[in-house]
Amino acid sequence: MSRSVLVVGAGPAGIASALTLQRHGHTVTVLDKAKFPRDKCCGDGLTTGALRLLEQLGLVPDMVPDWHQCDSAWLRSPSGREILLPLPSGSGQFAAIAPRLHLDNALVVLARSRGINILENISFESVLRNDNDCVEIQTSGGPMTADFVVAADGMWSPVRRALGLSTPSYLGEWHAFRQYFGNVTGPASTQLCVWFEPDLLPGYAWSFPLPGNRVNFGFGVLRTSDHSVQYMNSLWQELPTRAHIAEALGPDVTFLGRHTAWPIPARIDTATRSSGRVLFIGDAVCATDTLTGEGIGQALLTGILAADVINSGATPRDVRDGYSRALDQELLADHRMSQLLGKVLARRIGARAALRVADTSAWTRRNFARWMFEDEPRAVLLTPRRWHRKFFARSGAFDPTHSPN
Repeated sequence: MSRSVLVVGAGPAGIASALTLQRHGHTVTVLDKAKFPRDKCCGDGLTTGALRLLEQLGLVPDMVPDWHQCDSAWLRSPSGREILLPLPSGSGQFAAIAPRLHLDNALVVLARSRGINILENISFESVLRNDNDCVEIQTSGGPMTADFVVAADGMWSPVRRALGLSTPSYLGEWHAFRQYFGNVTGPASTQLCVWFEPDLLPGYAWSFPLPGNRVNFGFGVLRTSDHSVQYMNSLWQELPTRAHIAEALGPDVTFLGRHTAWPIPARIDTATRSSGRVLFIGDAVCATDTLTGEGIGQALLTGILAADVINSGATPRDVRDGYSRALDQELLADHRMSQLLGKVLARRIGARAALRVADTSAWTRRNFARWMFEDEPRAVLLTPRRWHRKFFARSGAFDPTHSPN
């Protein structure tokens, strides 16, 4: 049975849902308040899991200007111990950097090439009706009616607020700062760097390389009473001057544009997932990984899951229940694992011990890197239903010798 679906938000989550719905044979309209290409404050990193989902959706790296493949990660522990974690070579991509300005636009272009109707500069305003028959919303372009609405409209989801389901004063579990740097001449110009600074734990600072001696530089911290806005602003000014970070960036680094900050929602276990004929995905369902703050892979996955249950569910209740089960099956165990690991990494001794174990041998370095970049779900060892014969042995994404997994 073909259904009509409105997707509010044309970021990765919304486009993943739209592409999947269209593949299932449903009629999809996507609306977004912005005009693409538009930037999105983000670290721009893509894990193995995110890359595999992008490949599944039909994206290829050549569609994204400034796409940068990474083959290793350089980590520094709170004690100053430095380790190089290699990723497999010659068998696809396991990590990449893709500026959201370009990645999100490429996904929009891909969706349009598949015949999906995308309305830009159209804002959601209110929910007029959400019952057993249909869902109707008011937009800046007029009212729109569909069988279902997929809300991919961010952590402060206007759709969720219009339904009276928002949490007052919610500011997310993490907070992050980011800026692009140019004229990077140190090792960071080509090397993905992660610094577990003692005063950021369980957070970290990063420098992700981009073409042209540029990097995406930033830091992410848990939102606690110790990490006030004033503290984070002062930290932002001081962090790039720390000796080991300044050495990695090089002496002639320049700041490009302005720095931006954003909150990160990471509570998939307690977030509102649906209401009536509305499903929430991506940041709107708070799906970010609570260990790393990474959210693109989770956004893509929730968008695909929402589309699949809309396709298979006979009634709105079936769809809501099916979506909640799918989120539990795919994300809940990993979320709880990340919460536990976050408590370990919050202490210097825990962070030092974790990196010491990772540096034990070539085998631990290689497989810790694959685990860190979510080559397999984070809690896969605790969920036997997700085991498979190629555990930590699959090719990466975009491997020309293999079909997408």
